[in-house]
Amino acid sequence: MKELAADGVPVTVTCRVLKLARQPYYRWLATPVTEAELAQAYRANALFDAHTDDREFGYRYLVEEARDAGEPMAERTAWRICSTNGWWSAFGKKRGKNGTKPGPPVHDDLCAYLDEHGVTRHRFTAQGPNELWLSDITEHRTGQGKLYLCAIKDVYSNGSWATPSATG
Repeated sequence: MKELAADGVPVTVTCRVLKLARQPYYRWLATPVTEAELAQAYRANALFDAHTDDREFGYRYLVEEARDAGEPMAERTAWRICSTNGWWSAFGKKRGKNGTKPGPPVHDDLCAYLDEHGVTRHRFTAQGPNELWLSDITEHRTGQGKLYLCAIKDVYSNGSWATPSATG
């Protein structure tokens, strides 16, 4: 708006076109950074300094370090600032819903190759028996419990067999 006002366009017209009220604009023009935003910036700076000094600290220890540096705050405030900025302890966060993190694949992907565009594709062919096997397992809920169905296929012979298993 300042540039438009410098070019001779009145602020009233600019506010009307942008559908802004003039009073909040002039209030912002007087103080573009509020005291709350400034306090949060100082708190984030203190937390960041403590985090770079010792990356093993979680937000609870970072709060204490920030308090010692002269920026007192609640633990919830520190958690929010750390969470927003991605400042986590080097020891990691809690595990997911089922208690595990996804790990590396348990085998090499023998079917994968890169095409002419650099995209990973899969070719399911084998030159002999027992070279490449494909498998899949599914879980179906029933009235008596869960039913698991596992299908295993030898790519070379194109033979397959399935084994159902029920649990109660």
